[in-house]
Amino acid sequence: MSDPMRPRASLRTAVVWEVLQEALERRVKSTGRESLDVLDTGGGSGNFAVPVARLGHRVTVVDPSPNALFALERRAAEADVADRVKGVQGDAHGLFDVVERGGYDAVLCHGVLEYVDDPADGVRNTVAALRSEGVLSLLAAGLGGAVLARALAGHFKEARQALENPDGRWGEGDPVPRRFTAEQLCALVEGAGLRVGAVHGVRVFADLVPGVLVDTEPGALEALLKLEEAAAQSPAFHSVATQLHVLGETQGASGA
Repeated sequence: MSDPMRPRASLRTAVVWEVLQEALERRVKSTGRESLDVLDTGGGSGNFAVPVARLGHRVTVVDPSPNALFALERRAAEADVADRVKGVQGDAHGLFDVVERGGYDAVLCHGVLEYVDDPADGVRNTVAALRSEGVLSLLAAGLGGAVLARALAGHFKEARQALENPDGRWGEGDPVPRRFTAEQLCALVEGAGLRVGAVHGVRVFADLVPGVLVDTEPGALEALLKLEEAAAQSPAFHSVATQLHVLGETQGASGA
């Protein structure tokens, strides 16, 4: 099944969506339940929560922004899944002030680790929300993609600074507080007691290709999307991806 979101936006989400959907399908088969309980930490306005709910699952979104949660409510209503989407205000560190510990079949942690004070603690908290058999979808900013982007823009000093900075930042004006390598993300997932099921590079080419080419050249969008999907699975491209996606599985779910 293709990404249910808009075609242009799918360049940024298609790889993650495909991996996530397949993981949810495996959980459905393993549990024998058609509807799963899914937690989306930092889920914002529902870029993933609403499509997941459209598959028939119950989704709880935790986000610190009231505006994002309001947009989520409106988006869920427009998609006719308001009865399957619940938004609550909170963050990764205070997660169990607002949701149940050990109550979810799948947890999404997308674009969260870049901003938390302690990424390891953030991952441990999200993992603690999983049932004994469950999956974690972890998406975070990739170090190599930022270095490559700065270099191609002619900002060579910033590229080197990002490469050498412990947090992968290229300067004071960098809007992203922290970036990761695939090895670092896998270590965080394994350190929280999960098995790494898959690693994918996200937006390997999409952020580097001129938008005018994609929008005006016939068939370019579809071809670029297929290239992204093919490159995502290759470890050779993980080091230059703008984002990295890691699928973690509990030991009980490993054979699912």
